[in-house]
Amino acid sequence: MPEWINIVIRSVVALVYLFILTKLIGKRQIRQLTYIEYIVGISIGSIAAFMATDMDGPMFHSLIAMTIFALFPVLMEWLSLKSKAIRNVVEGQATILIKDGKILEDNLKKERLTTEDLMEQLRMKNVFRVADVEFALMETSGEVSVLLKSQHRPVTPQDLDLPVAQAEEPQAVIMDGNIMDESLANLGLNRNWVRQELQKAGVALENVFLGQVDRAGQLYLDLYDDKIKVAPPQELKLTYALLKKCQADLEMFALSTKNKRTKQVYEKDAEHLQRVIDRMKPLLTQ
Repeated sequence: MPEWINIVIRSVVALVYLFILTKLIGKRQIRQLTYIEYIVGISIGSIAAFMATDMDGPMFHSLIAMTIFALFPVLMEWLSLKSKAIRNVVEGQATILIKDGKILEDNLKKERLTTEDLMEQLRMKNVFRVADVEFALMETSGEVSVLLKSQHRPVTPQDLDLPVAQAEEPQAVIMDGNIMDESLANLGLNRNWVRQELQKAGVALENVFLGQVDRAGQLYLDLYDDKIKVAPPQELKLTYALLKKCQADLEMFALSTKNKRTKQVYEKDAEHLQRVIDRMKPLLTQ
């Protein structure tokens, strides 16, 4: 057998076996690899390269070595699940870098980070003042997690005690100019509804690259021609505005009437409608 054919066979076998071993070790992103997995990855790659080019030694010797290296991190992962002490050794522990706005220089040296490195990591989290940080930790993956002090965190609807509609994944009902019947069925809609919405928007089906329906039943369109602007759906906002107008009219009627009983009816209806508007606002104003 020519030598080059032998190299091709060995290389293909090495690649296939590497793929099998990688599936065995498990799926992790590069930045999530432990020290052992990183070392094992380099070693297995070196053995595979040696196996592909070494014409003297038998192939199965390299396969045995690769198998042993691959099984070692699997064994360590299993032991880590059983023992926190082993997990701390294998995966390491998070290190506090900043506490209550103060940099812990000893921990910074322990992780071999310079002040510039720390500031770069903070800027990547959109933090530019160390004094604004409550905690900053270096995770075992090498990422820096940052918790801002409460007065410097972005305000959330929960902080303001505002109700917010639950987020749900929009459904794609049009792709590449084709209607997706399964997605429509999941939403309880049909092709006639899609055609009516496209007619309202003045858009032909074949011109739609992507069409999505949100939880409120509004259709958002992305066209092939990016120069054409499609106005966003306004039905919900118009409904909200109409409800607000009705509530204001009821209050005005209550102020203008001289009949005490009629005034009470208008005021009661206005309060009831206002409660309905408050409950529906997160959905109608999204």
